[in-house]
Order: sequence, then structure tokens, then C-alpha cells
Amino acid sequence: MHVAHLSLVDYRSYARVEVPLEPGVTAFVGPNGQGKTNLVEAIGYLATLGSHRVASDAPLVRLGAERAYVRASIVREDGRSALAELEINPGKANRARINRSAATRPRDLLGLLRTVLFAPEDLALVKGDPGERRRFLDELLTARTPRLLGVRQDYDRVLKQRNTLLRTAALARRAGGGRSGALSTLDVWDEHLAATGAELTAARLDLVAALQPLVDKAYDALSTGGGPIVLDYRSSMSEDPLPSDRAGIHAVLTAAIAAGRAAEVERGQTLVGPHRDDLVLRLGPLPAKGYASHGESWSYALALRLGSYELLRADGGEPVLVLDDVFAELDVTRRARLAEMVAHGEQVLVTAAVAEDVPPALVGARYDVAAGEVRRVEGE
Repeated sequence: MHVAHLSLVDYRSYARVEVPLEPGVTAFVGPNGQGKTNLVEAIGYLATLGSHRVASDAPLVRLGAERAYVRASIVREDGRSALAELEINPGKANRARINRSAATRPRDLLGLLRTVLFAPEDLALVKGDPGERRRFLDELLTARTPRLLGVRQDYDRVLKQRNTLLRTAALARRAGGGRSGALSTLDVWDEHLAATGAELTAARLDLVAALQPLVDKAYDALSTGGGPIVLDYRSSMSEDPLPSDRAGIHAVLTAAIAAGRAAEVERGQTLVGPHRDDLVLRLGPLPAKGYASHGESWSYALALRLGSYELLRADGGEPVLVLDDVFAELDVTRRARLAEMVAHGEQVLVTAAVAEDVPPALVGARYDVAAGEVRRVEGE
């Protein structure tokens, strides 16, 4: 799988840009702030319906424009081409088209293009809050199985409604109103939460088990020791290991919801469920967060992305690998090892501030990016 052409209209810094691409390595080179990352961010957004840099769509639209357009011609594993288009409308519903026909919803694009993107922000996977690691798992789940985006969205809707009821009940209790009417409907939402939460958690557990050996192998190849690494899924439902099947997880979550009802009403929020879970990253016997060195943290974050890349490849069809401003952050040894590991990918997109930051092993096409222009460097 690779992107053959990228077209942007009113996206970030670009009024309009057309970028032909090809298999192999392509490097986008230019000073910071010139739009290199905007190009690869757009490709990632088309693949995942989310940005690795911002949480909302508004910053994606060029100043003064009402909407932005991202289009990509994608060559699939079977050699057939597909045109994926997304119209980004901040504050409104985004619209998607596939092969120039309107899609029912943007998430219909999921699966047409698969990417794995590593950027400096990924250091937060190791050093940041649990939400960063939950997002990592859920985005990879969606890349592997697009229908799970619907499960995630259903869970989020149920969680929002249930929290509203809990806040209403908490306010009524503090006001001395006795049992709130909100509690009478809470049982229904408890079951919805348990059903969607169990499906999401079961998928995460399967994913962690599949990732473990791949991430461990990638870390060993990148680092100079300090392993082995362990991916430990830590659930808010129980201190004991969770069952591996959905029905068993449903039973555990149902019991945890019932046991925590009084505390939840007191605090006005849902205290158990996959939205409170964490992926604890261990390096040897210790958690990486707080104990890993800066270099070890970089290797761990890279290993998580490279493990994801290998997992998607094993599923069938090689994803596009994006390395956004990564090599400048790595020491010479890790830079060389990473380049050697990814050099033969079907399509590898690299951004760098200066050409010298791109390792010699990553020889391929080069574009210079400056002042809103993307220019192919001939002979590269």
C-alpha cells in the first residue's frame, strides 16, 4: 500500500498543494515551521480521522478559510487504486468521498489507507498520562478493525450520558432531595456501559498480547540493553487479572459498577471502565515512566510504533510508515539502527529540518519545503 498523490486545499499553511509520491523512501526537508509536518499530518488524518498534533479540527483549516480538503490517491495491496477525500468542517460534520462518490459517514474511509506515524509527541506514550496510552491502543485497534471505532464512539456516548445522570444525582443528594429520579434510569445505562466497555476491553487485551513480542523485538533491535520490556494492561475494574473473554469481562465490569455505585454518586462521575485503564510500560522490573533514561524512553516509544507497524503488516498489507522529525532527536547509534529497520518499507515518509538528518540508508526521493511550496529535488 502506498500514497501515489496527495492534494491539499486550505489545509494548515497550504492554500493549495499537489504532491506526487511513489513507493520507497521520500524525504521532506526544510526549516521548521515551513509545512513539512502538515503534509504527513494530512496523510495520517485521512487514515485515522485524527491528528497527532491537535485534538480539534479548527487548527487544520487555513486562516480565513471555512473548510479544508484532503485528497489522496491510494494504491492498494492488490494493485487497484482508490481516491479518498475528506472535507474538514470545524464545528460541523465532516464529509467523505470514496472514488468521487459520497460516503455515508467519514469513518467509511477507515481501512482504505493505513499508516503508522512516529513523531516527537510520541515520547508522551512513555512519559505522559494514561490517556496517551489508551489513545495509542484505540487508534491501533481501529486501524486493524475499523468497526471498533463505532464501539469506541458508542462507549463514549454511554459514558457521557451516565456521567450526566451521576452529576444530577450528586447535586440532588447534596441539596437534600433524597433519591434522585436520575438514579431510576441509571441501571439501563449501567448495562450499556458494561456491554460496550467489555467489548472494547477485550479487544485491547487481545491487542496487547499480540503487540508484546513485536515491541520487545523492536526494542531489542533499537537499544543497547535494559530490557526485557513488558506491556502490562492495568484495569480499573479489578486488581486481579481480567478474564480473556468478553463475557467474563462483562461480568467483572458489571460487578465493579454495582460495587462502586455509592462512590460514583458521591463524586458525580463513572469511576470504572476502559476510560480509566492504563497500559503500564515496564523496562525490566521497573515502570519505564519515571525510571527509563531519555534514550531508553525514545527507544520504547519507537518500539511501540514499530511493533504496530509489524502487526499491521502481519494482518495483510503494509502500512505507510511516517517518521516525522525523528532522526534529529536520536543519537547516532539509534538513528542508524532505525534507518536500517525501515529502509525497505513499501512507503516511508520522512521529515527533517536539514538533509544531513536523513540517514544515508534512507535513499530515495526528496522534496524541499519552504514558504508554502513543495519542490521536488531532481536527482534525489
